[in-house]
Amino acid sequence: MLQSDADNYFQTSDSVAEQKRRQAKADNKNGSPVALTSKILAIHADPQDPDAVYIAEAAGTARRVALETGEKSSVYTGAAAPLTSLTTLRSPSAEPILFAACWDKTIHSWNLKTRKPLRRYAGHSDFVKCVLATELSGIPVLLSGSADSTIIVWNVETGRKIHTLKGHARAVLDLTLDPAATTKDELCLFSADTVRDIRSWKITLDSASDMLPTPLRPHETSVNRLRFEDSLVVDADDADADADLWTASSDKTAQRLVRSRDWATDTTLPHPDFVRDIVIDQQAGWVVTACRDEEVRVWNSASGELACVFSGHFNEVTGLALMPPAQGSRASRVVSVSIDGTLRVWSLDPAEMKKAKEEYERQQNGIEVEEEPEVKKESMLTAEEEAELAELMDSDDE
Repeated sequence: MLQSDADNYFQTSDSVAEQKRRQAKADNKNGSPVALTSKILAIHADPQDPDAVYIAEAAGTARRVALETGEKSSVYTGAAAPLTSLTTLRSPSAEPILFAACWDKTIHSWNLKTRKPLRRYAGHSDFVKCVLATELSGIPVLLSGSADSTIIVWNVETGRKIHTLKGHARAVLDLTLDPAATTKDELCLFSADTVRDIRSWKITLDSASDMLPTPLRPHETSVNRLRFEDSLVVDADDADADADLWTASSDKTAQRLVRSRDWATDTTLPHPDFVRDIVIDQQAGWVVTACRDEEVRVWNSASGELACVFSGHFNEVTGLALMPPAQGSRASRVVSVSIDGTLRVWSLDPAEMKKAKEEYERQQNGIEVEEEPEVKKESMLTAEEEAELAELMDSDDE
């Protein structure tokens, strides 16, 4: 049934009710929200500052956000379309660089310190969905995955293509390096797509080849994120040779694929909706997931049991970053970002997790907790752009 209210023309009763629910939930202060003026599509931890992250916005800007103060004035501009993924590169031979994948089919880059726009990498024929920067035989390289189903390896300094990897049948959604198999002269890259295929590539400056005779297919549909347990290890010589692979999928599960069992699944974490991201606090034994149902969940990595739910976002959670402990704490933090335009910080301290669990249970039981109202900012996107963004986020998830 359609609403008759003039403010709700062309909206169903369900859509109006959902809008009101989100408006009511938006008033909460859980996770000490930092509000942005646009939908946040990706997050990347600052490798040089344990209290800062970079975020990618649908408005086409990237920002550096200080977690302790909420300062967000360091802005990287120049893109005229939504940014979908971020990565950084710090090389002895070059200035530190921030890269952003974009809807405009290119990768934008900026000098991290001056925020001055640098090179644009053009070569894909569709949206660029994921980027990853590293070094190969002493040369800074950029890897990008696109909706055109290809992966391109770029020479950062010249902007030229080194390799174009073909093998995926549909959009490439994520890229990650295997810390146990990557060396300074050879990259072991894992990639995931919307068909559900996970592929592995051996890349040198002279060659690139698919390492798996058949792709891994642990999920029923799109694989949105790949994370190795030791994905934060910089030196491959220090990596755990048994590092396993965690995946997040639109089939409403996250899974652990075990290296010693030829990447068979030994743990499955069920969710009520698409799982968008996953991070691993290996030392503490936690796995944290981001879900389209607006929640951030913490799981025991050994048992697969749900430890707590961090509830605060009032729209889809799009990304997570695992951060070191805050000053005076021993527990890691997780930063989450969302379509709701907020960034929130959650402590993995057992006492804080207990509080979050209790509050979530109260919410589930219908016990209201009063919160101070928060002024909401309207989206900077047009209705047509909103529809296009929704299609991008959910493409091929059926």
